[in-house]
Amino acid sequence: MSYINVKQASELWKLSDRRIRVLCEIGAISGAKKNGRAWLIPGESVKPCDKRLLRGKIIPKQYTDLFYRIDSKKQEVDKRRPLTLGEVLRLKEEFLVEFTYDSNAIEGSTLTLQETAMVLEGITIDQKPIKEHLEAIGHRDAFLYIESLIKKNAAISEKIIKEIHSLVLINRPEDKGIYRRIPVKIIGALNEPVQPYLISIKMEALIRDYEKMKKTRHIIECVVLFHIMFEEIHPFVDGNGRTGRLLMNFDLMQNGYPAINIKYFDRKKYYEAFNCYYKNFHDNNGDISKMIELVSRYIEEMLDKYLSMLKK
Repeated sequence: MSYINVKQASELWKLSDRRIRVLCEIGAISGAKKNGRAWLIPGESVKPCDKRLLRGKIIPKQYTDLFYRIDSKKQEVDKRRPLTLGEVLRLKEEFLVEFTYDSNAIEGSTLTLQETAMVLEGITIDQKPIKEHLEAIGHRDAFLYIESLIKKNAAISEKIIKEIHSLVLINRPEDKGIYRRIPVKIIGALNEPVQPYLISIKMEALIRDYEKMKKTRHIIECVVLFHIMFEEIHPFVDGNGRTGRLLMNFDLMQNGYPAINIKYFDRKKYYEAFNCYYKNFHDNNGDISKMIELVSRYIEEMLDKYLSMLKK
């Protein structure tokens, strides 16, 4: 890896030497390291975003540098030349196959990544349940529906949530888009979902509070909190996890961040992030740090991927 010094970074980014050193000190420039009294900055580093963009937001101190770094990379992606239509379609196709595979695998689907790709192309996989075929198709259609909503600048509502769930649960016509009417338990979870008679009340409050929250908090923190609280309510008899992860991408994409795919191999960390929140709920209103770390890592990885492609 090649490095540049503070003076070179200052000339490249049109920032003062002093500002560059401060950014290095607070960890806002990823990969920067000290060599004696001098700072060495990776040549591929992106210009940190204007921290004034975070003004007016209530950001917990432990997330300030993380969100700052992510927003710097997002800003750089936004500035660089757009991908061609062919490149966008190819990346979308690859992401959609992987997202569908991983999200369904987390919920117990036995389709492999390759089988998922084949199902989405219209091929039937021998000896695999028709239920799993429909789950893959439904998940893909739900993601495409979300993209159409983003183009219309639609906001999350109970109606939209039920429509997304209806696509996710395409194989269960009697349950799709309908709040559950029975109490349920989540095996291995530390929380107990709300009773059926409270679901509508809780969902209305969640959406109302979410819109208020977005005015004062960083969108990554908002998305994480909404995801945890949605899964805590567990409004549907089945399909809550897949619907929740789709909703998370809905708001990330609507705010200009890349869609993310929580991998099947990370499912243990994913479940632990929920339990970390529930375990600490009575002490500090729930610890969301594990989920913030997981979601932020995936966002940053996607931004790094785009930056790598756009520099060519």
